[in-house]
Amino acid sequence: MKEYQNQYSIDEMCHTLKVSRSGYYRYLSPEISPRGAETEKLNDEINRIYKKNKCRYGSPRVTVQLRNEGWRVGENRVARLMKNERLVGLHAKKKRITTTDSKHNGRIAPNLVKGLEVTAPNQVWVADITYIQTQQGWSYLAAVLDIYSRKIVGWQMATNMEASLVVSGLAKAIEDRCPPEGLIVHTDRGSQYVSEDYLELVKEHDLEASMSAKGNCYDNATMESFFGTLKTEEIWEREYKTHQEARASVFEYIETYYNRDRIHTSLGNQTPESFERFFSSPAGEEKNEHRGC
Repeated sequence: MKEYQNQYSIDEMCHTLKVSRSGYYRYLSPEISPRGAETEKLNDEINRIYKKNKCRYGSPRVTVQLRNEGWRVGENRVARLMKNERLVGLHAKKKRITTTDSKHNGRIAPNLVKGLEVTAPNQVWVADITYIQTQQGWSYLAAVLDIYSRKIVGWQMATNMEASLVVSGLAKAIEDRCPPEGLIVHTDRGSQYVSEDYLELVKEHDLEASMSAKGNCYDNATMESFFGTLKTEEIWEREYKTHQEARASVFEYIETYYNRDRIHTSLGNQTPESFERFFSSPAGEEKNEHRGC
C-alpha cells in the first residue's frame, strides 16, 4: 500500500484489500500512545460489532452495544471512527405493494386499541401481511407482534394471500404464547382478517378482534416498523431464487436475530426477549395453566 499511495488513496486501497485504516496506520507506526492504542482497540470492537450484526447497525446501536460491554464512549466518537472505517448502517428504502383488500362485505371489528395503554405482554397483538420477491414469484409473510415487547410471536409464509396464511400465523402465536382471555388482536380491514376461519380462531381462544379505521394504519405502525426493519436489514439487498430460500432468510432473521439479539431503542436498548424477562406475572401463568395450554 505504501508503494502505491501516490496512485491511489488510502481509503481506496483499504476498501479493495479489505483492511481497516487503523490497521494500516498501526503497521506504519508500531509505537503509539496509550490513547492511540485505546482507539485502535475501540476500532477493532466497532468492526466486530458491526460485522456480527451483518452491517445492520449504525453508530447509535453500536454505541449501546459497546456500553453494554463496559466501554465508556460517546456516540459522536463512535460515529467519527465508523466514518473513518467506512462503516455505514442500513437505512430504510421506500417501496410498497398493497396487501390490504378492504373492499368486502365482511364484519368490521371496532378499534379496541385506540388510547389503550399496554403494560404487559399478551395484552395486545398486532397482525399484518407483507411481501417478499423471489425469482419464483412473490412470497407473502403474515406476522403477529406483541405490542409490549415488540417480539414477533407468530409468523407464516405462503405464495398467496389467502385467509389460511393469517390463520396459520395466528395459530402459531397462540400455540407458543397461550394468551389469556381477552387479549386483543389488532389488524387492518383486509379480507383475510374478516374471513370465517380467522374469526372462528379468535373466538375459539376467547380473544378480541380489533381493526383500524378505514385508511388509517396508525394503530398498526409498530408492525409497519417491523416490516420496514426486516426489509432494510435482511431483504432489500438479497435476490432470492426460491420461496424456500426467502423463508430460510426470514426464519434466521426473526428467530435468531430480531427477537433475541437486536437492540430496540424503544425498549430502553434491550432486545424483545430480554425486555420480556423483566416482566413476571404469576397470576397470568396460573391462568394460562388453568386454560389447559
